[in-house]
Amino acid sequence: MTVLVTGGTGLVGSRLLKRFIAADIDCRGLVRPGKELLEGVTPFEGDVLNSESLRAAAKGVSAIVHLAALFRTGSDDEIWRTNLEGTRNLIAAVKERAPDARFLMASTSNVYGPNSSHPGREDDKVSPDHPYPASKVEAENELRASGLNWSVLRLPFVYGDNDGHLESLPGMVAGQHWHPAQKLSVLHHEDVATAFELALSGALDGRIVNIADEAPLTIYEIAKIVGSTYESSADPLTNPWKGHMDGTLARNLGFQPRVRTIYQAASEGKL
Repeated sequence: MTVLVTGGTGLVGSRLLKRFIAADIDCRGLVRPGKELLEGVTPFEGDVLNSESLRAAAKGVSAIVHLAALFRTGSDDEIWRTNLEGTRNLIAAVKERAPDARFLMASTSNVYGPNSSHPGREDDKVSPDHPYPASKVEAENELRASGLNWSVLRLPFVYGDNDGHLESLPGMVAGQHWHPAQKLSVLHHEDVATAFELALSGALDGRIVNIADEAPLTIYEIAKIVGSTYESSADPLTNPWKGHMDGTLARNLGFQPRVRTIYQAASEGKL
């Protein structure tokens, strides 16, 4: 099996490639000029907005793991170009050069609105306003209509491997005035790999699937775990399901996280 990974130099992609290499998966990586991939990954210079580079990288692959995306930037147009047009370009390249490949795309829990009456479920109607999740929803739709063998993995807040992401969370959400009792679905990098390896087996074919660990924790608890502080409050909690995904479908399809909770990650030195 040969897998093409986009976004392989990013926070998630670099750690996923490390685990793919350890699992003896033959990996190609799409990489921009001046960037370097991990040793053991075959580099293909280009990006998702360069169709010719995508055709070269996709030729003959068994699967694609599409992680490349823009989230935080000052340009909404650039987010849409990268996340939607880039996905369209990659779909076209795969249809031309590897039409039988399995196309796995990472999406986001941010597609679910804050006003839900339950944890976000895959069959919920989603229409986010922010450019990042809105562009990811449109990219999902493009893939679903492509005629390729596809899966969409909606990922929550990803942490671990000393990436500093979890440690930054209390400060990030304090500026957005999150209630300390707000719970957040999360996923360790180790289980990003668990999920994509399951998807490579075909277990998630033709599905959108939420991927998260077994215990969403409150912002207050997360701050305590990472040695930070977060102002406590007994005020009523509005939007109680914001940031919280339902992982029932993933479990029914065979997903079993190895790092089941943030508490486990902390006790095993995996933060």
